[in-house]
Amino acid sequence: MQLPDFLRGVQRIPLAWLQLTRQPVRLAVALAGISFAALLMFIQLGFRDGLFESSVTMHKALNTDIVLISPQSTASIAMKTFPLRRLYQAAAFPEVESVTALHLNFINWKNPVTRKPRSIMALGFDPKDRVLALPGLAENLAPLQLPDVVLFDQKSRAEFGPVGEQFRAGQTVETEVGSRRVSVGGLFSMGATFGADGNLITSDQNFLRLFPKASRDEAEVGLIRVRPGTDVPALVEALRRMLPADVRVLSKTGFMDFERNYWASSTAIGFIFSLGAGMGFVVGGVIVYQILYSDVSDHLAEYATLKAMGYSDRYLLSVVFQEAILLAVLGYIPGFVLTLGLYDLTRNATAIPVFMTGGRASLIFNLTLVMCFISGAIAVRRLKAADPADVF
Repeated sequence: MQLPDFLRGVQRIPLAWLQLTRQPVRLAVALAGISFAALLMFIQLGFRDGLFESSVTMHKALNTDIVLISPQSTASIAMKTFPLRRLYQAAAFPEVESVTALHLNFINWKNPVTRKPRSIMALGFDPKDRVLALPGLAENLAPLQLPDVVLFDQKSRAEFGPVGEQFRAGQTVETEVGSRRVSVGGLFSMGATFGADGNLITSDQNFLRLFPKASRDEAEVGLIRVRPGTDVPALVEALRRMLPADVRVLSKTGFMDFERNYWASSTAIGFIFSLGAGMGFVVGGVIVYQILYSDVSDHLAEYATLKAMGYSDRYLLSVVFQEAILLAVLGYIPGFVLTLGLYDLTRNATAIPVFMTGGRASLIFNLTLVMCFISGAIAVRRLKAADPADVF
């Protein structure tokens, strides 16, 4: 099988590469601009996805298959209560293995050193139930049986005080939570989320002491664990048909989607970060267009000569598109490498789970290719001015 004439010509003379490298400074500027555009898209989409993922840190740790919440709840930062009897009604299904109530709400925590208050997420449940799968939690549940004892999330932001350091040093850590004096009985690790800078865990009884206005007959979240082999989607549908409209039934995955959707659609966060990625795409496209347009303009006489020698317009167009592809590939690589370093820096500074994923790497690479290809398609219009008659 023979290659087309324009491809055989490219093999013999790497014209696109020679034109790009003839002016190293211009090439370096072009690659810097493309790298910056790729970096901007990586950062914007990485931060967006990292923030969305941090919002479901607690959700992923829940030992549950089905979740009950109030229909009035909008996110974990704004949970409403529903009647606990709905949870007990769900327990009547033979597929249900166990049910547990989870209380959560924000409350003021005083830094034990500076005494400055800061809002913290409080979670309460029966210590006999394995509600959350978190490092350090299982071995520290026993102290929660005591009044006014809490467990502190050692991955909370530093503004809550050096609680982890003091506790590991053997010091007694006491502070005020709400209007009560509490002591820290242990540490666990969950990490700050998009909605909460810190977390504490206590028993359901201690939770009611911290929130004296809370009702014993209501809860923010109901957790349902099913027996092995149960068709969870079918049970979710059955519960929805059986339970009244004052409770919403979700699978665990649906509960996580419920949280992500709030931050993506009910706040400006998703739009802002997506707009930032779009701006990176536009900026990169403008830079590539300017480079390719200038290159075509500088070599217009040479292109006209090639036309006079018998080279087709298709070959000349292929040269410009090859330049665009080369710019995309060469500009993407440094942008990708820089992003890895910035992701690592962000994780260490903010505890937001920003990681490079294969899907995002592929997406940005494809966007970079499309960006450069579109710019090349616009720039090749200049070739129409390459008239062989102008050479003679």
